[in-house]
Amino acid sequence: MWPTIVNYKSLKVLMLCSIVTIPLQATEKQSFSIVIHGGAGWFSNLSNDEVQAIKDGLSNAIDVGFTALQSNQTSLDAVEKAIVVLENNDLFNAGKGSVYTSEEKQEMDASVMYGLNNQAGAVASVTNVKNPISLARHVMENTKHVMFAGKGAERLALEAGIELVDPEYFYSEEKLQRLRELKKEEKKMGTVGVVAIDVYGNMAAGTSTGGMTNKLPGRIGDAPIIGAGTWVENKVCGVSGTGHGEFFIRFNVAKEICDRVKYKNLSISEAANQVVDELQAIEADGGVIVLDGRGRHAFAFNTPAMARAFKSSDGNEFVEIYK
Repeated sequence: MWPTIVNYKSLKVLMLCSIVTIPLQATEKQSFSIVIHGGAGWFSNLSNDEVQAIKDGLSNAIDVGFTALQSNQTSLDAVEKAIVVLENNDLFNAGKGSVYTSEEKQEMDASVMYGLNNQAGAVASVTNVKNPISLARHVMENTKHVMFAGKGAERLALEAGIELVDPEYFYSEEKLQRLRELKKEEKKMGTVGVVAIDVYGNMAAGTSTGGMTNKLPGRIGDAPIIGAGTWVENKVCGVSGTGHGEFFIRFNVAKEICDRVKYKNLSISEAANQVVDELQAIEADGGVIVLDGRGRHAFAFNTPAMARAFKSSDGNEFVEIYK
């Protein structure tokens, strides 16, 4: 047998090449866009003032995310910053505006996914984290895990220096009374979510929620489940969902939409509407926001309304609630 001859110089070059990461910047910067939602299931009894306040909240959030994209920040930055605005606005069921469990407490979930490297992070059942979406990003970028729940997630936030607040911060007399009266019809439900594509062609998606009013303690919906409430894949599509989380989990809704785009060659509008129609057929309420790999948007929802907005570098922008 011939002896093995090792060219150490070539081996060193090979090893160096093997650890080179994918560059963040593309050779040519492309157009960028961002789409957001503030929950589905909003009924027609909103006052004009309430409608305007919701639209203002959506506008503020999308402007913050768009400004990040405009200054060449990543889609991940844009998604986090826009969701933080929504989490800090008590009109939306996430962060400060989270609804109550059956034990009159708030438990929040969030997730984020980045198309550059298919990384994801999520947190569930946190009670004192001001912005769960920021903790989800920390999980993705600074741990070897994908999801943390409850006290473990809160301990991680403390160690990371992510802002914690007293549970009184989340207090809402309106939502507490709504729980106690057990109204069948609510003015808002679901989650908040954002999908964005940046100048480098990378996509990100994130979702944050307080869950369902009167949920059992410890119940976790689709928002922190990668593939169910949040999914993104560069050059294919990104999705954030809102609605009846148990069904979104069972049918892996967010990834199912992108898979139909990828494998059936459907447009994001066709894929989203197909899946949402299938949810309606089994009496599951909800909706989705979607971007494709070129930054084009789609909405689909089977509820009377879904708070939503879109803004792109080509000048297209709008904010809507009803169909």
